[in-house]
Amino acid sequence: METLRGAQIRQLRRLAHGLGPVVQVGKQGVTEAVVRSVEQAIEANELIKVKFIDHKDEKQALCAEIAARTSSVLVGVLGNVATFYRRQADDEKRKIELAP
Repeated sequence: METLRGAQIRQLRRLAHGLGPVVQVGKQGVTEAVVRSVEQAIEANELIKVKFIDHKDEKQALCAEIAARTSSVLVGVLGNVATFYRRQADDEKRKIELAP
């Protein structure tokens, strides 16, 4: 998991503004299926949003768990939607170039 600087986090938040949630966390919480869905989405897109339908009071802990289990970085939480980022390992598939 990489550490992002303030300017990079702001850049990612700007890029995520127009995105819709691609994964939803329901009453079961963070299950293996949710983790697999996040893995697939983040592998394809680098930057994704996850919406919390249930467990809204526990979303900070759940976000930390998702980030740890997917080796991603929590960019931010706004309402019941969290944004995650993981840099694409393959340079040819990389869609986002972070500011230095």
